[in-house]
Amino acid sequence: METTLGAAYLGHLGRTYRMYKELGERAIAQVESDADLHRQLDPDSNSIAIIVKHVAGNLRSRFRDFLTTDGEKPDRDRDSEFMEDDAVSRAEILRWWNEGWDVLLGSFESLTPEDLVRTVHIGGEKLLVVEALNRSVTHAAYHVGQIVYVARHLASGRWTSLSIPKARSVGAETGMYERALPRS
Repeated sequence: METTLGAAYLGHLGRTYRMYKELGERAIAQVESDADLHRQLDPDSNSIAIIVKHVAGNLRSRFRDFLTTDGEKPDRDRDSEFMEDDAVSRAEILRWWNEGWDVLLGSFESLTPEDLVRTVHIGGEKLLVVEALNRSVTHAAYHVGQIVYVARHLASGRWTSLSIPKARSVGAETGMYERALPRS
């Protein structure tokens, strides 16, 4: 039973990670200018570029050598992830995004149901693999939500909904977002 439940969990989580990756990409694609990817909605907020840089840095650090080394790698400079660089192009921002997700997905796809009860460390804190994965997917969801929110604001009247648009729930066809949701 445990292996079956573990396999189901890993399958569900893999679909969830891919759905959030795609949701972020679809939101970023609706931001027309590279300059807007660097726009902060207010002085205390983060631009899409900053959020992407942070998510990518987090995924690279957490999932490089996931089962064997601490998830807070000594070569990660988290504070620099929150520093804006207006000269960075959309292509570079998407490269960061894809590199982070590639590290995550490569490591994730090698996991077995038996790995879920192993212990890993993040910043010296001991966690079961299943706990580290749950922490990671909620962190990704949180920041993808921020990307969607900022992108929607920047796209304004040009925005194409990533789910069922407002006031169209009754009788609506299932949107891309709903189709991408993991099925149990």
